[in-house]
Amino acid sequence: MLKIGIVGCGKIAEAHAAIIKNIDNINLVGTCDREILMAKQLAERYGAKAFYDNLNEMLEKEKPDVVHVTTPPLSHFEIAAKCLNSGCHVIVEKPFTVNSDETKKIIELAQKQKLKISVGADEQFSGIAIEMRKMVSGGWLGEPPYHMDCYYCYDLGDEKYASAFLKNRSHWVWQLPGQLIHNIIPHAVMKICEYMDLEEIQITAVGFTSQFLRNLRESYLRDELRAIIRDKRGSTAYLTFSTQMRPALRLFAVLGTKNGLLIDQDHHALIRIKGGGYLSYANKIIPLNNYARQYRKNMFKNIRLFLKRQFQMKRGLYNLINSFYNSIINDGPPPIPYEQIILCSSIIDSIINQIYSKNAS
Repeated sequence: MLKIGIVGCGKIAEAHAAIIKNIDNINLVGTCDREILMAKQLAERYGAKAFYDNLNEMLEKEKPDVVHVTTPPLSHFEIAAKCLNSGCHVIVEKPFTVNSDETKKIIELAQKQKLKISVGADEQFSGIAIEMRKMVSGGWLGEPPYHMDCYYCYDLGDEKYASAFLKNRSHWVWQLPGQLIHNIIPHAVMKICEYMDLEEIQITAVGFTSQFLRNLRESYLRDELRAIIRDKRGSTAYLTFSTQMRPALRLFAVLGTKNGLLIDQDHHALIRIKGGGYLSYANKIIPLNNYARQYRKNMFKNIRLFLKRQFQMKRGLYNLINSFYNSIINDGPPPIPYEQIILCSSIIDSIINQIYSKNAS
């Protein structure tokens, strides 16, 4: 039985604790937070026998096999390193660290200690993402991805909500090098990284402040991003992040030289896009029927998952955590290759440097 600890007992820790409770042969032995009441309430509600406001004390007394790091990102490197040096495997919420140097160092430490580490990129382990992965590896695209297109939006809400966020400069999001964008885009970038070559990545990024924020007298925070990414073999990707685009899309398309695939994240749908067409007016009818059938199929699949109680909002996180635990128990590879985690951090570094440079608009 694996003994699990959680450090950082805020909102995302709730999802981790609920998942831990529902995996067999796993025992939540301790929770830790600088605010002891936060650690206590999480421990009491999810069955941990102890709670702490000192990480060293939890590591020494409970000796967890795995620690979930769900603290604000600026503390990820220090806490993960402390856990690894104490002999614990570690899973870290996104952003994994605040820059690629920290990412490389923490992964090197995990390898040196012969321990496993992963990042909470849960959208990579939703049912539709797993199905896409199988289809790509099975040759549906024809060749490695030729082009990817990722829309990843975040709704800032109305003026009242946005103003409250803008005024709360003590929030940890403001301390990140890339602020709001830095906190949100790791999910999108990780999707792209999975299907990119790992070498000679070229990135061009443009970031700007929306008119909505300018109307609220905010001119520094970047809440709009457009990026082009290209790898050594010539595969390309477009990344669009927006707080104002409506609908607030979360779509990911992977196109090959033969066929393509589209993930509609918000509606939990995977759509197969055939590369060939039909003659004459049939091309205006038959493909539409095919897409309609696929959306209906996705709808009925989602209903079945709901009835089986397998359609939780954080089902991808469940699959990721369960895979991580299995990699520890069976001494197998971690669910997310380290090279992808490093590439994700490097791409985010480049994007942030470009959109917050002196020459950025």
